[in-house]
Amino acid sequence: MSSSKVSVMLPLSAVLLISSLMAMAAAGNFYQDFDITFGKQRAKILNGGQLLTLDLDQYSGSGFKSKNEYLFGRIDMQIKLVAGNSAGTVTAYYLSSQGPTHDEIDFEFLGNSTGEPYTLHTNVFSQGKGNREQQFHLWFDPTKTFHTYSLVWNSQRIIFLVDNIPIRVFNNLESVGVPFPKNQPMRIYSSLWNADDWATQGGRVKTDWTHAPFTASYRNFKANACVAGSSSSSCGVTTSASTNSLTDQQSSWHNQGLDASGRNRIRWVQQKFMVYNYCADLKRFPQGLPVECSRSRF
Repeated sequence: MSSSKVSVMLPLSAVLLISSLMAMAAAGNFYQDFDITFGKQRAKILNGGQLLTLDLDQYSGSGFKSKNEYLFGRIDMQIKLVAGNSAGTVTAYYLSSQGPTHDEIDFEFLGNSTGEPYTLHTNVFSQGKGNREQQFHLWFDPTKTFHTYSLVWNSQRIIFLVDNIPIRVFNNLESVGVPFPKNQPMRIYSSLWNADDWATQGGRVKTDWTHAPFTASYRNFKANACVAGSSSSSCGVTTSASTNSLTDQQSSWHNQGLDASGRNRIRWVQQKFMVYNYCADLKRFPQGLPVECSRSRF
């Protein structure tokens, strides 16, 4: 075999290897990628692994978790939330490690009375410390059809997205003493459960069990992410394209930020749909707001 052929084949084999590593968790199947954690028959995997539903009744909720743990990546899930009178219910979708100093990145959907908007509750825990809540109302009805909820997590920042529109950025500010999730692999978790002691209007509106069972549905899971315990090469793919544009979502999560369009969209969301921001809660922090609140948000 000539040296010229070897020089061509080696890069090609490397490209194929990298492509396979990137795709190893990209095509989601709920049978292959998740385990049911509680709720028994209330959690159902359907359509050959392409659909998962969680039910909540007066006896129990239900939930699932990913078989893999991830350390950085982009996670996408399409979810259709509990319809009708969902007051008292919480649909949680999040990344988390375990233990008293765990890391966690949260989406929680707080149900409401019929006709009232869901509250999307977000939080970031690092080394066991949270208290970084931001809450939003959505600009659509999340019960009518599926919408995509995404997390981009890299060593510089965490980006929360809804239908690829950024709603929140949590930057790595370890340089000023703010812990950042970067060392603990996390699993994907989701659950549907009763939290009527606090979820809806501070617990004033209780779950109406005459509407049970309550159902949330999931499909089109994608994880373009580093699988903990796998070859480190799976985290080493780079691209020459812009790494700020959200349109590069499947390849650029390694150092993805927000471009001008992304910053405009997140401002639109936060100006029109944010209903709580811990960084504006002076009563909660009478000794002064957390350090990160004085830094650039985006």
